[in-house]
Amino acid sequence: MARRENGRGVLYGAEVEVPVEIAASYRARTRGLLGRDGFAGALLLTPASGVHTFGMRFAIDVAYLGRDFTVLGVRTMRPGRLGRPRLRARHVLEAEAGAMARWGVRRGVRLRVGAEGG
Repeated sequence: MARRENGRGVLYGAEVEVPVEIAASYRARTRGLLGRDGFAGALLLTPASGVHTFGMRFAIDVAYLGRDFTVLGVRTMRPGRLGRPRLRARHVLEAEAGAMARWGVRRGVRLRVGAEGG
């Protein structure tokens, strides 16, 4: 798999196309959604196998993705929680709580991230 860079793109494979922000650098992954009051779209942390919500201002949905972007599991996390890393997860997708269900992101769905506007 090619190494990803920070940037923007579109998430395909769910029931709708979703704007996605890619956090590939250590600094971008560390910041994540911290300090934000909300977020339209999704944040892809890559590489990542787990997340926490310490310092978060809102609950989030977390989708753990395998190497081929197949969803291994989805959970909702309230602020101030530490999620256990998923052993086979290579990427983590974050969004506001309830978004994954609206988008059709669930276990077994294979996602793809493409270029913005393409």
